[in-house]
Amino acid sequence: MNYLVVVAHPDDEVLGAGATIHRLIKEGHSVAVCTMANHAAARANISATLSDDQNRAMGKLGVCECYAADFPNIRMNTVPHLELVQFIEKCIEDFSAEAIITHHPSDTNNDHVMTSYAAQAASRLFQRKEGIPALKLLLYMEVLSSTEWSLDSSANRFTPNYFIEIGTEGLAVKLEALASYKGVMRDYPHPRSKDAISALATYRGCQAGCNYAEAFECVFGRV
Repeated sequence: MNYLVVVAHPDDEVLGAGATIHRLIKEGHSVAVCTMANHAAARANISATLSDDQNRAMGKLGVCECYAADFPNIRMNTVPHLELVQFIEKCIEDFSAEAIITHHPSDTNNDHVMTSYAAQAASRLFQRKEGIPALKLLLYMEVLSSTEWSLDSSANRFTPNYFIEIGTEGLAVKLEALASYKGVMRDYPHPRSKDAISALATYRGCQAGCNYAEAFECVFGRV
């Protein structure tokens, strides 16, 4: 199956689904990453070589196909929604995507929210245009330092109901890929720390009764 991971920023794809991406590729699936904002502006301590860092990280995960937009970082809410949707639609069409993984719409990071809304709209492309493969799966992922900071009590917060076992190898590869990003990882107890990421994988694994896991919220699934 062709999985398209749609994220706001380089590093989001590894934080949210890095080990899952690695497992899917090992199992013979095709995975592409679509990144909406590729500059480090307004992100403290983030390397100016963000795109190069992402290329190194994708090499560790085994991803060969990447799509990069140039929407303004931390200002994606200033871009017309249609432009965001149309870019993702082009990626869906070019990659023949059958499954989409993206941000949860109640993340505290507004770029994540805008990306999620656009991905939701784009996910219906197969219903609007002939020749596009029918979508089989739509998942929301969790990104530490954003998803757990969903403070709006009126919103539906991330509720995992779909777990991918990643094992010790998957967790190790995820951490190795994250290390490719300069300035992203922090010391514990920051959520973007090795200890916090490992602890979350342990907790999600316990929830699902397996050896480490990444958790998702399944929005749509078709067998």
